[in-house]
Amino acid sequence: MATSGPGATNLVTPIADAHMDSVPLVAITGQQSRPLIGTDAFQEADITGITMPVTKHNMLVTEATEIPRAIMEAFHLASTGRPGPVLVDIPKDVLQERTTFSWPPEMKLPGYRPTTRPHGKQIREAARLMATAKRPVLYVGGGVLKAEASAELRELAELTNIPVVTTLMARGTFPDSHPQHVGMPGMHGTVAAVGALQKADLLVALGARFDDRVTGDLSTFARGAAVVHADIDPAEISKNRRADVPIVGDCKEVITELIDAVRAERANGTADLGPWWKQLDEYRSTYPLGYDWPADGSLSPMYVIERIGQIAGPEAVYAAGVGQHQMWAAQFIRYEHPRTWLNSGGLGTMGYAVPAAMGAKMGRPDAWCGASTATAASR
Repeated sequence: MATSGPGATNLVTPIADAHMDSVPLVAITGQQSRPLIGTDAFQEADITGITMPVTKHNMLVTEATEIPRAIMEAFHLASTGRPGPVLVDIPKDVLQERTTFSWPPEMKLPGYRPTTRPHGKQIREAARLMATAKRPVLYVGGGVLKAEASAELRELAELTNIPVVTTLMARGTFPDSHPQHVGMPGMHGTVAAVGALQKADLLVALGARFDDRVTGDLSTFARGAAVVHADIDPAEISKNRRADVPIVGDCKEVITELIDAVRAERANGTADLGPWWKQLDEYRSTYPLGYDWPADGSLSPMYVIERIGQIAGPEAVYAAGVGQHQMWAAQFIRYEHPRTWLNSGGLGTMGYAVPAAMGAKMGRPDAWCGASTATAASR
């Protein structure tokens, strides 16, 4: 919640952060009185216009009787479909009005119908490709985490024996200790994960958006791979990389149906992934994550972060700011469980770690929650 003008504009960065990382957030802002809107009155800001590109939805409430419906719709929109931020702007004179409160109000969202159940034909086609591919990869993004589908992902991976890469926003969704996990892909990823994507003949992208940190130059990314792309947001499908099999739906439901379809498809035989795993194991053994020890006897920062992870353990919640330490924390801490890694992935907002750790402690008071921060110079 924030007051009008500068209070509202100070929320733009966290709102944009939530928008980029698909975080459900409801922002309630004050506004100048209705007769003064549009006159450049004291502390007036068109916050609905300012935040239009970085909110899932926003609204200006013009009648006190509309407040209950606006708030109910805001929480519904923020937490369903692809999660995201919603802003409700309420003028001062509306907040001062007397009205009759009633709950629950009737929501009026006729055009909002998120697709959660995937199309069966697309699921069957994806399963066929997964059964016949010789170099497949499960490219797992934050959408699997949002869908609470970690258990289903593990079942699918173990059923198919397909290697798994987890993006920065999906760390912990699939255990680092699992033999099928080949690391984090992209410009800060492991050689094995990057090599897997580049050499793959099939990418099964689950809740991932083919962002630039993973793909680099799109024209050279995984050029020999067919693409199955599953996401709850239809706008993401084929946005950056054309999908051969587009699947719109909640990742939990998509993966659950894929498991059944793959089981049925396996009756017709599956490709031998032995040579593929041999190649990836060579990458893992030849190019493991590592670091050099400083010649002056001081501690390597990567070692420090690695030891913190070993001491705190996989049950702790880790929050990082943005910069080099963020990448070290993503690389050298072992994540075994979902929602144990918090960071600003899409917007890259420095200053994120401390409030995120505070929020984690509020949400999980019995867990150890720590923050890793750095100055701008460390970037």
